[in-house]
Amino acid sequence: MNEDKIKQSVRNTFTEYLHSKKLRKTPERYAILDKVFDMTDHFYIESLYSTLESEAYHVSRATVYNTIELLIDCGLVRRHQFNNQPAQYEKITGVGNNHHHLICTQCGKIKEVKDPELIKTMNARRYPTFHTAYFAIYVYGVCSRCQRKNKKK
Repeated sequence: MNEDKIKQSVRNTFTEYLHSKKLRKTPERYAILDKVFDMTDHFYIESLYSTLESEAYHVSRATVYNTIELLIDCGLVRRHQFNNQPAQYEKITGVGNNHHHLICTQCGKIKEVKDPELIKTMNARRYPTFHTAYFAIYVYGVCSRCQRKNKKK
């Protein structure tokens, strides 16, 4: 699916969600949605807010935080908490989005990894009286760069 079709699909999903919850469809909410779907990596809410401000789109922090919560609730954004860092967020496109995260305990670098075999295993797993919506796997360790630094010491 190309970027324009994804963005239109996302806007439609968000519009339907706002309508179903009887919430206002404000330009600010859609600007935040568009900026989130322009992101290519995980992001912090503060960096999203700064990006909006730097592009001369003035919106309150509260609006950004509240809109992110709406996007999480309607399934367009996912929140991650790595170690004791502030929460990070990522857009959910629904296409090939299952992946796991490798987190370096020294430098904090996060790498997304797709493991088709693991995804297949997790998707095949069934739990009685429970419907799985998605899964998140965090693998903690030391990245190759930090390993090289440690060897030099």
